[in-house]
Amino acid sequence: MLKAVIIDSSAVARGLLNTVLMDGSYDVVGQGHTAASANVLMVKHQAQIVCISRDVVEADEAAIAELRRNWPKAMLFMVSSEFDAPTVQKAHAMGFIGFIVKPFNAGTVLKTIRSTIIATVKRQQKAQADMQAAAGDAPQAGAAE
Repeated sequence: MLKAVIIDSSAVARGLLNTVLMDGSYDVVGQGHTAASANVLMVKHQAQIVCISRDVVEADEAAIAELRRNWPKAMLFMVSSEFDAPTVQKAHAMGFIGFIVKPFNAGTVLKTIRSTIIATVKRQQKAQADMQAAAGDAPQAGAAE
């Protein structure tokens, strides 16, 4: 079971997303309302999924950068009621891999997370296979010619 942390300034939104994730068999191990609390919860729980609301990200980009630096394998999802192209581009640059739209539709949220995780794993597997193939093609030191 994947562990998740929810960070949103709205207690209602945290509660709703918590219910959706738990119903989808994710283990919600912590909730907070600031980016700093995300870092604290990650130290404690080492969650694989972090859902952070857009307003929290915009309020403390430095803490989000620290989160990404300290937990590079954590999958970050931005949560918001609206997304525009500049926001999505900036979020991708900050390390967010998925986007969850408010108000929450349980099926859509779970499908978004699931498909994003699968796509991320496939990309990582392909990159690893490409690296192994490149290493196999490189000449080895001391090999007879």
